[in-house]
Amino acid sequence: MKKLSLILICILLFSCQKKENSTINNKENVTNRIDSITITREEKEQENKQIGDTIFMNFENKENLFIAESALDSINSKVYIKFKAEDSGELKAEIVAATGKGNIRFNQIILPDKTSDGPFGMDLKIPLKQKGNYILIIGHSLMAENPYYGKFKVQLNLKK
Repeated sequence: MKKLSLILICILLFSCQKKENSTINNKENVTNRIDSITITREEKEQENKQIGDTIFMNFENKENLFIAESALDSINSKVYIKFKAEDSGELKAEIVAATGKGNIRFNQIILPDKTSDGPFGMDLKIPLKQKGNYILIIGHSLMAENPYYGKFKVQLNLKK
Protein backbone atom coordinates (compact mmCIF):
# COMPACT_ATOMS: atom_id res chain seq x y z
CA MET A 1 0.00 0.00 0.00
CA LYS A 2 2.89 2.34 0.85
CA LYS A 3 4.54 1.58 -2.49
CA LEU A 4 1.32 2.29 -4.34
CA SER A 5 0.83 5.64 -2.61
CA LEU A 6 4.49 6.55 -3.26
CA ILE A 7 4.08 5.76 -6.98
CA LEU A 8 0.87 7.81 -7.16
CA ILE A 9 2.58 10.79 -5.51
CA CYS A 10 5.47 10.59 -8.00
CA ILE A 11 3.11 10.43 -10.96
CA LEU A 12 1.15 13.36 -9.59
CA LEU A 13 4.31 15.47 -9.19
CA PHE A 14 5.54 14.68 -12.71
CA SER A 15 2.19 15.48 -14.25
CA CYS A 16 1.99 18.82 -12.42
CA GLN A 17 5.42 19.84 -13.71
CA LYS A 18 4.44 19.10 -17.31
CA LYS A 19 1.32 21.24 -17.01
CA GLU A 20 3.29 24.21 -15.75
CA ASN A 21 5.77 23.98 -18.63
CA SER A 22 3.04 23.58 -21.20
CA THR A 23 1.11 26.47 -19.65
CA ILE A 24 4.15 28.73 -19.93
CA ASN A 25 4.71 27.68 -23.54
CA ASN A 26 1.03 28.19 -24.35
CA LYS A 27 1.10 31.68 -22.80
CA GLU A 28 4.17 32.56 -24.90
CA ASN A 29 2.52 31.19 -28.06
CA VAL A 30 -0.70 33.11 -27.37
CA THR A 31 1.27 36.31 -26.72
CA ASN A 32 3.23 35.86 -29.97
CA ARG A 33 0.04 35.20 -31.91
CA ILE A 34 -1.69 38.28 -30.44
CA ASP A 35 1.33 40.42 -31.36
CA SER A 36 1.35 39.10 -34.94
CA ILE A 37 -2.42 39.58 -35.28
CA THR A 38 -2.13 43.15 -33.98
CA ILE A 39 0.60 43.96 -36.50
CA THR A 40 -1.36 42.37 -39.31
CA ARG A 41 -4.50 44.31 -38.39
CA GLU A 42 -2.56 47.57 -38.21
CA GLU A 43 -1.07 46.93 -41.66
CA LYS A 44 -4.43 46.00 -43.13
CA GLU A 45 -6.14 49.03 -41.60
CA GLN A 46 -3.76 51.25 -43.58
CA GLU A 47 -5.27 50.06 -46.86
CA ASN A 48 -8.40 51.23 -48.62
CA LYS A 49 -10.37 48.00 -48.81
CA GLN A 50 -13.57 47.09 -50.57
CA ILE A 51 -16.39 45.79 -48.37
CA GLY A 52 -19.21 44.43 -50.49
CA ASP A 53 -19.70 46.92 -53.31
CA THR A 54 -18.27 49.89 -51.37
CA ILE A 55 -14.71 51.15 -50.97
CA PHE A 56 -14.03 53.40 -48.00
CA MET A 57 -11.16 55.77 -48.83
CA ASN A 58 -9.65 56.44 -45.41
CA PHE A 59 -5.88 56.30 -45.95
CA GLU A 60 -3.62 58.40 -48.16
CA ASN A 61 -0.27 57.19 -49.40
CA LYS A 62 2.97 59.20 -49.29
CA GLU A 63 2.00 61.14 -52.41
CA ASN A 64 -1.32 62.25 -50.85
CA LEU A 65 -3.32 59.92 -53.11
CA PHE A 66 -6.15 57.65 -52.08
CA ILE A 67 -5.65 54.43 -54.06
CA ALA A 68 -7.80 51.30 -54.10
CA GLU A 69 -8.30 48.25 -56.28
CA SER A 70 -11.64 46.79 -57.25
CA ALA A 71 -13.40 44.82 -59.95
CA LEU A 72 -16.63 44.91 -61.90
CA ASP A 73 -18.42 41.69 -62.73
CA SER A 74 -21.90 40.58 -63.70
CA ILE A 75 -23.02 40.52 -60.05
CA ASN A 76 -21.49 43.84 -58.94
CA SER A 77 -22.03 46.15 -61.89
CA LYS A 78 -21.41 49.28 -59.77
CA VAL A 79 -18.80 50.17 -57.18
CA TYR A 80 -19.31 52.95 -54.65
CA ILE A 81 -16.33 55.02 -53.47
CA LYS A 82 -16.92 56.86 -50.18
CA PHE A 83 -14.58 59.58 -48.96
CA LYS A 84 -14.69 62.57 -46.67
CA ALA A 85 -13.63 66.09 -47.54
CA GLU A 86 -12.58 68.09 -44.48
CA ASP A 87 -12.13 71.35 -46.39
CA SER A 88 -13.30 72.76 -49.68
CA GLY A 89 -10.92 72.19 -52.55
CA GLU A 90 -10.64 70.21 -55.75
CA LEU A 91 -11.04 66.51 -56.49
CA LYS A 92 -9.01 64.84 -59.20
CA ALA A 93 -9.99 61.22 -59.74
CA GLU A 94 -8.91 58.61 -62.25
CA ILE A 95 -9.89 55.07 -63.14
CA VAL A 96 -7.07 52.87 -64.42
CA ALA A 97 -8.44 49.73 -66.06
CA ALA A 98 -6.28 46.61 -66.03
CA THR A 99 -6.72 46.14 -69.78
CA GLY A 100 -6.05 49.77 -70.67
CA LYS A 101 -9.23 51.34 -72.01
CA GLY A 102 -12.66 49.93 -71.36
CA ASN A 103 -16.30 50.78 -71.02
CA ILE A 104 -15.95 52.01 -67.43
CA ARG A 105 -16.50 55.48 -66.04
CA PHE A 106 -17.52 57.63 -63.09
CA ASN A 107 -21.29 57.48 -63.45
CA GLN A 108 -22.17 59.92 -60.70
CA ILE A 109 -20.95 61.89 -57.70
CA ILE A 110 -23.26 62.36 -54.74
CA LEU A 111 -22.50 65.47 -52.70
CA PRO A 112 -22.94 65.85 -48.92
CA ASP A 113 -26.23 67.72 -49.40
CA LYS A 114 -27.54 64.65 -51.35
CA THR A 115 -27.49 66.39 -54.74
CA SER A 116 -25.66 64.65 -57.57
CA ASP A 117 -23.81 65.33 -60.79
CA GLY A 118 -22.64 63.17 -63.67
CA PRO A 119 -21.95 61.23 -65.80
CA PHE A 120 -18.22 61.69 -66.27
CA GLY A 121 -15.48 59.74 -68.05
CA MET A 122 -12.53 57.77 -66.71
CA ASP A 123 -11.07 61.05 -65.40
CA LEU A 124 -12.82 63.48 -63.12
CA LYS A 125 -11.91 66.97 -62.03
CA ILE A 126 -14.47 68.78 -59.93
CA PRO A 127 -14.43 71.49 -57.24
CA LEU A 128 -15.52 70.38 -53.78
CA LYS A 129 -17.39 73.30 -52.25
CA GLN A 130 -18.98 71.41 -49.36
CA LYS A 131 -17.47 69.72 -46.36
CA GLY A 132 -18.67 66.20 -45.64
CA ASN A 133 -19.05 62.73 -47.10
CA TYR A 134 -18.99 62.22 -50.85
CA ILE A 135 -19.87 59.12 -52.87
CA LEU A 136 -18.52 58.32 -56.34
CA ILE A 137 -20.35 55.67 -58.36
CA ILE A 138 -18.28 53.72 -60.88
CA GLY A 139 -19.90 51.52 -63.51
CA HIS A 140 -20.45 50.85 -67.20
CA SER A 141 -21.49 53.46 -69.68
CA LEU A 142 -25.04 52.49 -70.62
CA MET A 143 -24.68 54.38 -73.91
CA ALA A 144 -21.90 52.10 -75.17
CA GLU A 145 -21.67 48.41 -75.97
CA ASN A 146 -19.49 45.74 -74.34
CA PRO A 147 -19.69 46.39 -70.59
CA TYR A 148 -16.36 46.30 -68.76
CA TYR A 149 -15.70 43.26 -66.58
CA GLY A 150 -12.45 43.00 -64.70
CA LYS A 151 -10.09 44.68 -62.27
CA PHE A 152 -9.30 48.37 -62.07
CA LYS A 153 -7.63 50.92 -59.78
CA VAL A 154 -9.10 54.15 -58.50
CA GLN A 155 -6.93 57.13 -57.58
CA LEU A 156 -8.30 60.15 -55.75
CA ASN A 157 -6.37 63.35 -55.10
CA LEU A 158 -7.94 65.96 -52.82
CA LYS A 159 -6.31 69.36 -53.12
CA LYS A 160 -7.08 72.21 -50.75
